[in-house]
Amino acid sequence: MSVPTVQSDVTIIGAGPVGLYLAGLLGKMEFSVTVLEKKTSIDRHSKSLGIHPVSLELFDEVGISEQFTRAGLAIKKGHAFIDDRKIGTVSFDTCPKPFNYILALPQYQTEEILEAWCKTIDHVTIHRGAALTLISEESEHVDISYSIGGSNETIRSNYLVGCDGKNSTARELAGIHFQGNSYPDTYIMGDYSDNTDFGPDAAVYLHKEGLIESFPLPDSNRRWVVKTEDYIENPTREMLDNLVLERLGHHLSGQDNVMISSFGVQHHLADKLSSGRVLLAGDSAHVVSPIGGQGMNLGWITASNLAKSLTAIRDKKGHTKAILDSFSKTSRSTAKTVATRAEINMWLGRKRRYPAIRNLIARVIVNTPLQRKMARMFTMRGL
Repeated sequence: MSVPTVQSDVTIIGAGPVGLYLAGLLGKMEFSVTVLEKKTSIDRHSKSLGIHPVSLELFDEVGISEQFTRAGLAIKKGHAFIDDRKIGTVSFDTCPKPFNYILALPQYQTEEILEAWCKTIDHVTIHRGAALTLISEESEHVDISYSIGGSNETIRSNYLVGCDGKNSTARELAGIHFQGNSYPDTYIMGDYSDNTDFGPDAAVYLHKEGLIESFPLPDSNRRWVVKTEDYIENPTREMLDNLVLERLGHHLSGQDNVMISSFGVQHHLADKLSSGRVLLAGDSAHVVSPIGGQGMNLGWITASNLAKSLTAIRDKKGHTKAILDSFSKTSRSTAKTVATRAEINMWLGRKRRYPAIRNLIARVIVNTPLQRKMARMFTMRGL
């Protein structure tokens, strides 16, 4: 195993939605980029769903927004219910155009679009089946050791960026502390063929027994997310069918089902997003509650800011440490704001013995000018 001269400006660990977007963005900015991903193929398990206007604007800047809007489904409004009684509607029509909606698209399709885009960029190389094993940082470069196809390899880069998720190997090897804990909230979710009358609209039920969310998907499907008392280790569709039937009187039992899963909720934030030549973005840097669907979009915002920072360093527009410290500080502040917004969403959806105050707050939000503020919050404006 030989250690080469610098052969990649930036090496990115992780080919999820954030790592792929960052790779493509840096490649368009004339950086040479190598992506190392331990998975051999894109995971088709349904995970993140919503692409927010701020992200569509970022995609538009590099000419790929149309690929997303063609594949996804535009959600322009969400109906609010208390138990099964409708109390109002939050519309995104008043949000800035042209992306005055949230785009629903399963994460694996998002990753497929981003990976295909990266493959059109000469400066980007993606290695799948490559697992990070060691980082050796020097003053002028960082050596990244990884295993692939039964052999050990090393690549020398100017910078390494960890985009390898909440259990980031890159972050651990860099010795960056990851603070946070778990919320008490747990959920079960599933994707079904749609048998509601909502069409392209979302629905949120603030039920006395716990939140139910119902989001449209492309191809006439719909995702249901239901608050549970405890984490369900081995969820079944019958569990979800019964919870929706018991709380809403809505039958899912006759519908096609392609996915059932359960999840808990965590919040974590790295102490810093820059340590020498090792940088962080996405879930490696910050984890927020998925209720509200803003975590993946937060990762793209961080990646965009990081790309601008690396460009400023290359173009000698300031001292390297000052630029990266500013990136870290700004990104951590944005992550805290997004985490707070997600906590508000969870608070509204928790089971209550006496829900009168919560219900009053919800009615005021959707039936007064506060609705516009809520629409801005849901679409990640004002960060």
